[in-house]
Amino acid sequence: MDPIRNPFAPGAGTPPPALVGRDDILSAAEITLHRIRKGRPEKSLMLLGLRGVGKTVLLNKIGERAEEIGYSLVKLEAPEGQRLAQYLAPALKGVLIRLSKLERAKELASQALGALQGFASVFKVSIGEINLEVADPHVADSGNLEIDLPGLLTTVGKAARAAETSVAILVDEVQYLCEEDLRALIVAFHAISQGGLPIVLFGAGLPQVAGLAGDAKSYAERLFDYPTVGPLRSPAAKAAIRQPIQDEGEEIQEQPLTMIVKATGGYPYFLQEWGKHTWRVAEKSPINEHDVEIATAEVTKALDSSFFRVRFDRLTPREQDYLRAMAELGPGPHRSGEIARLLKKKVESLGPLRSGLIKKGMIWSPSHGDTAFTVPLFDEFMKREVPNWEGPT
Repeated sequence: MDPIRNPFAPGAGTPPPALVGRDDILSAAEITLHRIRKGRPEKSLMLLGLRGVGKTVLLNKIGERAEEIGYSLVKLEAPEGQRLAQYLAPALKGVLIRLSKLERAKELASQALGALQGFASVFKVSIGEINLEVADPHVADSGNLEIDLPGLLTTVGKAARAAETSVAILVDEVQYLCEEDLRALIVAFHAISQGGLPIVLFGAGLPQVAGLAGDAKSYAERLFDYPTVGPLRSPAAKAAIRQPIQDEGEEIQEQPLTMIVKATGGYPYFLQEWGKHTWRVAEKSPINEHDVEIATAEVTKALDSSFFRVRFDRLTPREQDYLRAMAELGPGPHRSGEIARLLKKKVESLGPLRSGLIKKGMIWSPSHGDTAFTVPLFDEFMKREVPNWEGPT
């Protein structure tokens, strides 16, 4: 069929043509936004899920809604190995400059800009010139992030309240925050909550984020809700394929829909890949089983050379062995002892290796002693990539 009209859009954070099956999460976010906007207390949200479930898409959708309601938006992505101050401070500058232009918030926004200057200076962050007469209240320049970040965000919240507006901070890939940064962020939002300030946090990350937050500060569970973003159930997964096709005036039969849902496990990213390739190989409407069979072979090659490959290439040989042993056991989760048995090692000796893979975002621990892939279908890829595996190299 016409490749120009192909409605499917696989990509990192690319919005799908039909955002289905996420009404509960979006509704909860909407309620949170409106309550914070009205000065009512509400928990911030941390969206948790595996790779490819659409967390970033949902985070962006929440950000769009926040702006429609009237929020100032701060969008961040936590990169591996970079400190929170490095990318938060420049993002806050734009918000405060806008607030400082409002007469009713000018004084407090100037104080917040002074705090931001002190914060940027002590943490050696470049935020460029601020061409304003700013007060310097010395509330965020001690050099202790757990003290300075709450001080900085509190001044931002007071300026936003004076401007009769609100601020939404969106942080993607939260699992890459180091423990000190995550702890400081939690302490900051504890202070914001206690002060009833109009700032809300929406985060997204891998499933281990809830445990990391709890380890950082015990009261984190009272500050955040942690909705799980999982694979789509069959009706929603089918709708994610059928609806875009019908919107283009074409059709797909029921059996090929079932085949796609089974092959993808209902994971939104994979649904987009299968949809894209199925549309491309189909010669005419309605799309049939044969089209999906051909597309599946194409999708597998495409994923192996890109989506899976970029993750595999980051692994050391020992890490590859560890994940290949997991794959030998199936999709998971798996007991650490079973993985150690296949690797012919003691569980304790594999602890650092396992921890390194968790930090890289390749695996996580659903419960004590269990290990699971963070990337759906990665077990199948490992078997294709390392066939006839007989143990560690």
